[in-house]
Amino acid sequence: MSLLGTGCRRVLITGATSAIGAALADLYAEMGVRLYLHGRNEARLAEVAERCRTQGAEVQTQRLDVRDFPALRGWLQALGPLDLVIVNAGMNAHIGPAGEPEPLDEVDALLDVNLKAAMHIVQAVLPGMRAQGHGQIALLSSLAGYFGLPVTPTYCATKAGLKAYGEALRGWLAPQGIRVSVIMPGYVKSPMCDEMPGPKPFLWSPQRAAAAIRRGLERDRARISFPFPLNLGSWFLAVLPAGMSIRIVRWLGYGA
Repeated sequence: MSLLGTGCRRVLITGATSAIGAALADLYAEMGVRLYLHGRNEARLAEVAERCRTQGAEVQTQRLDVRDFPALRGWLQALGPLDLVIVNAGMNAHIGPAGEPEPLDEVDALLDVNLKAAMHIVQAVLPGMRAQGHGQIALLSSLAGYFGLPVTPTYCATKAGLKAYGEALRGWLAPQGIRVSVIMPGYVKSPMCDEMPGPKPFLWSPQRAAAAIRRGLERDRARISFPFPLNLGSWFLAVLPAGMSIRIVRWLGYGA
């Protein structure tokens, strides 16, 4: 389905230099669309932007650290009303190979990038969406938001927080014409995924993930989660007794 057919013309993607972010930028790039792409890797950002321009999209880029909240809000507020905002920027950390705790500076960074920055983005884009009477926000959570994995405790905590935040936003903002979806991918091939400890079942390509995300957003799904087998298993971990779920994830290889 064309973006022009859905009424979406001004699309913002944060973390557009990541695997999923770049695949989403490629997917949404077409004539009549204005893309606002954010990233920290300047060379990679320029490469993604140029590729999108060749597909007919108008592209503006912004390189900044989303932990600089005043700069982040200032940039977003200057853009004016947006039709679709995909909050994709994120990072990960994990325990050490001998069970060392995550460094506290990485814990603080994860909370800022994965959770607090997303909240700042939502607060910044809401006035414009309310003024035009419509808009759509997509928050990149993770299937790890269902049940915490022993190897990535802070990452799981931030993704669980983002899931709950997005679900609350949807109930609050739907009467105002603003749609909110929580995206919960499983393992998607990327450098960040490669660095994560533990098995990576049902690994998807970024392009396959981006296509599933776009389909879900066009259908206004409250929760866009994939792949199905891992989604179902993760959901069961959340509803089973916690002691049983902990034993299952250890048996699967996520920390002994």
